[in-house]
Amino acid sequence: MFRDYTVFLWLLKLGALLNLYFLANTYLIASGKADTWSIVSAQILFAVSGYRCLFPVRYEQNVVFHDAVCSSIFLTRLVAMFSEIAYIFLLSHVLRMFNIYHVTWVDILSWLMVAQVVISQCFVWTAIVIEHFEFYFYEELGWAFIFAANTAASAYLYTTVGMLGGKSILLILNLLFGVVYLPWQTIHLAGLHREAIRHWGESESGSVPISTRLAMGLEQAVRIKNVRTDAASWGGFVGLTWMTAYWATLIPVWVYYIVVVLSRR
Repeated sequence: MFRDYTVFLWLLKLGALLNLYFLANTYLIASGKADTWSIVSAQILFAVSGYRCLFPVRYEQNVVFHDAVCSSIFLTRLVAMFSEIAYIFLLSHVLRMFNIYHVTWVDILSWLMVAQVVISQCFVWTAIVIEHFEFYFYEELGWAFIFAANTAASAYLYTTVGMLGGKSILLILNLLFGVVYLPWQTIHLAGLHREAIRHWGESESGSVPISTRLAMGLEQAVRIKNVRTDAASWGGFVGLTWMTAYWATLIPVWVYYIVVVLSRR
């Protein structure tokens, strides 16, 4: 496996072009009879994913590729928060649209997905600000719940709702993603758990007042930029696949396809 990700991080910028293309096309789709909620959610994801392809960062150890103003842990996390909430809202919106028989537990599960992504934002912000790695584990555990819920609800709707026509492909994609993502996330969680154990007790800020710790953490998230290109700093193979799939390929393509399918009569 490559020990240096310099070439990969430059190639990642091509994902910005793909996101820009999708973003432009959603404006064209929006001029027709398209679902507003899906359009806006997708546009937020495309804009933020393009930005992250251009200025990639990794929250742990404040790792950046460019020593630039836009390569800010704080700024990236801020825009990513809106992107992730919009993305999961879109998936939950699809479930509610296809729940034509108004099955209560499906609607509840879809809204729990949105609630969980908000909770996960709290965990990741806490991890960044007070530098406790175990909160990254809890954040990703929340993502495992989100996609387990999305997979379960999609399986139920696909087997019980028979009037979706060609749009049922979105439920099939949900199932396929769950089959691939959930095992991958299990491996990711195991790695995060080991990392949290390794960093347990390393923080020396336990006796510092919480207000001071928050102020220091926010300042570091804004100011500190550790320019690195080694594989370990970017999370190794798991980090590479996550950045590629989430920002530059799989997730943008999936979200764009959702918008296209929902815009059909």
